[in-house]
Amino acid sequence: MTERLLHVFQNTPLGRESLLQSLHFCKTLGVDLHIYVPESKQFLMYFDHDMVQVDLNRSYLLSPESAVDHARQLADLFDVHVTFLVPKNYTAAQLPDIPTHYTYMCCPQSISDLSAKIGLGYVGPKVWRIAKSSTFPVFMTGRVYKPWTSITVCYTGSNNANKALRWGLHLGHNSGMPVELFTFMERHNAAYFDEQLRQAGLWDELGDRVSAWHKIDRGSFEEAFYAVGHDTLLVLGAYSHGLIKVLLFGSKTEKIQAWMPNSMLLVGPHCAVEV
Repeated sequence: MTERLLHVFQNTPLGRESLLQSLHFCKTLGVDLHIYVPESKQFLMYFDHDMVQVDLNRSYLLSPESAVDHARQLADLFDVHVTFLVPKNYTAAQLPDIPTHYTYMCCPQSISDLSAKIGLGYVGPKVWRIAKSSTFPVFMTGRVYKPWTSITVCYTGSNNANKALRWGLHLGHNSGMPVELFTFMERHNAAYFDEQLRQAGLWDELGDRVSAWHKIDRGSFEEAFYAVGHDTLLVLGAYSHGLIKVLLFGSKTEKIQAWMPNSMLLVGPHCAVEV
């Protein structure tokens, strides 16, 4: 079955940049694009483990009369077929239920807060909650569209890092792009990470499908990320504990967001893909 990405369209310059990134994602990976142009500030997503009410900031409702045309014009540039989602079910008036049977969902760093409130290192709690609850990874876009030419998986040896690696290999297979690993070794040696890969049944996948593994064992956490390319898609294992934490680096999540301008794919605990 063809993979599909859900994109909630914001008819603004920032929304244009986000849609361009979704279009590049879909074109590169052969993914169908489904666009939802919201008619109200809220919608619901029913997951197996949670129900998430998304409260959009008011910019998502600007200029609805031109939103579909603007989205089609951008899609034509990439020769990507677009399906516009029209909600069929409503929990209450003006509270549509948005389907969750997608392969990916695109989110900017925040979908509820206005851009003026978003600072470096900030990711909105609703974005983390979607990533925590969904069976699909969340494609988190940057502020400006920039094509990526490779895929980098941030690998820590955790269960969720193994999920992220499986998704990274899947993206590499579908796109034909090189896949690299990045590991900030900190308290462990190289043998530890090798063993985690073997236990996860992933070790044999690396030889043919991973072009480089950057194992950083010195310097600061922030400096280590200089080894990550500026034109790569970052794939992170993610879960939410409280409001904002990520399994990949725990409390250092904010530093990743602050230091890295790349587009990112957040792989939550309920995401699964076969390699």
